[in-house]
Parts: sequence; C-alpha cells; structure tokens
Amino acid sequence: MSEVGLVHIIDDDAGVRKALSSLIRSVGNEVRVYESTSEFLQSEIPAVPSCLLLDVRMPGSNGLDFQVLLQNQGIEISVILMTGYGDIQMSVQGMKAGAIDFLTKPLRHQDVLVAVAAALSRDSERLKEGAEISAVRAEYATLTPRETQVFALVTSGQMNKQMAGELKLSEITVKLHRGSMMKKMGVRTVADLVKKAEVLRRAGKPSRAGT
Repeated sequence: MSEVGLVHIIDDDAGVRKALSSLIRSVGNEVRVYESTSEFLQSEIPAVPSCLLLDVRMPGSNGLDFQVLLQNQGIEISVILMTGYGDIQMSVQGMKAGAIDFLTKPLRHQDVLVAVAAALSRDSERLKEGAEISAVRAEYATLTPRETQVFALVTSGQMNKQMAGELKLSEITVKLHRGSMMKKMGVRTVADLVKKAEVLRRAGKPSRAGT
C-alpha cells in the first residue's frame, strides 16, 4: 500500500501546480501548492509524512540553492526535483546534495506517483526514527551519573563483578544501580538495552561511563 501524507509543490507555473495537485490528490494525499520558495518558507510545515516537489528553475531561485537553505534552517523533508532536459546535470547535483529523485518534464503521471510514494515512505521512517530517538533520550536523561556509568559498562559487555571492580563498588550496590537503570530505560534484557544504546549512538549521544 502506498504511503499517504502531505505533498508540497513549488512551481511558478500555475498549470503545472494544478495538474500535479489533481493527480496527487487522486491517490488520497493532501496537497499544498506554492508559487515560490519564499511562500513555502512562510507556511507552517506540520510533522507528518511529507515530501516536496520542487521545480529546479524558477524566477530568482533554483532548486540546489533552496536545498541548501532548507538544510541550513533545519527543515527536514524529502525533496523530489522537477527539471527540464537541460537541467539534468543540475538535478544530479541536487541528488548528491540530498534530493531523493528527479523527474524530467514533461512529467509522466506514473513517474510522479511512484516518486511521491517513495518519498513519503522515506519521510515516514524518518519521523518514526526521530520519535524513537526522542523517547530514548528522555529515558537516558533520567539516569543518575552512576547509572550512566553502569549503562555504558553493561552495554559494553561487562558483568556485575567486573563493573564492581572498575567502579570500586560492591556487587550488591552495582546490582541495585543496574536494576534502577534498566527500569528507567524501560528494558528487561541486556539485548534490548544494547538496542537503545545504538539508538543513542546514531543520534550522536554516546553512552560513556562518567557522562
């Protein structure tokens, strides 16, 4: 089943905006259209699976510069570039800069729908991953300094006796810290704890002893 979400369309051609809007709505997606990149930036962008159909060449702007602007402003959205034949090289550069696809004009309906479905699916996964990272970070933030040390040692494979020696604590005390840490992290097994440590690592928040 195709992912359903919100599709933003930026194109200075009213006919293109109308045709794309009708096509994309026909498969159940919500659509918002913009005549310019500045109009898009002034609008609210809800946190739902979304993608952006962006014309490469418009008066006063181009898709590559706008991609950079989105990145600089921290606006994360899957971008599909729309291009004329002479702009294919520019579109390839755009994909290297983060766009997930480019469509050549005149646009084929099936190409548009396939690209939009892929972009929405990708953005849905990004939102899910972001929610998971936020949840794990919130759990990690509740740990005491000692529990963060135990977290790091457990996820590195150390046993209670080893941790007791490294932290200069009794095994009983280590077990108490470990039990409290596991409860706060919402896990029962070391395997599940390691998965959460990996989420933190991907998010750029290492779980080192003493943090």
